[in-house]
Amino acid sequence: MNIEEFREYCIDKKGATESFPFGKLPEVLVFKVMGKMFTATDIDTFESISLKCDPDLVDELRASYDAVTVPAYMSKKHWNRVVMDGTIPDDLIKQWIDNSYQLVVAGLPKKLKEALQ
Repeated sequence: MNIEEFREYCIDKKGATESFPFGKLPEVLVFKVMGKMFTATDIDTFESISLKCDPDLVDELRASYDAVTVPAYMSKKHWNRVVMDGTIPDDLIKQWIDNSYQLVVAGLPKKLKEALQ
């Protein structure tokens, strides 16, 4: 998966927006649903992506895949860093993006969930 495939997959999600919200880190592209982040990446390198993860699966994924590590600037209990070195199949990365999106949607207040529908 390259940066453009990643971008297209994320922006196609219902209610998804993209932005560069970190002034000191202008190269960090963030995807949000209803204002809540579900993934981010450095567009200059596309070395890795950050994904929200079920806390019950975080450690299991890190133990199972060398390319899944602790993120630098996110909660290590709720987020994983996935190194985009080609060792993780695109289908699995898409599944993890879907899971991240769904976790964020599930945590939205009822009013925002209804607006998303």
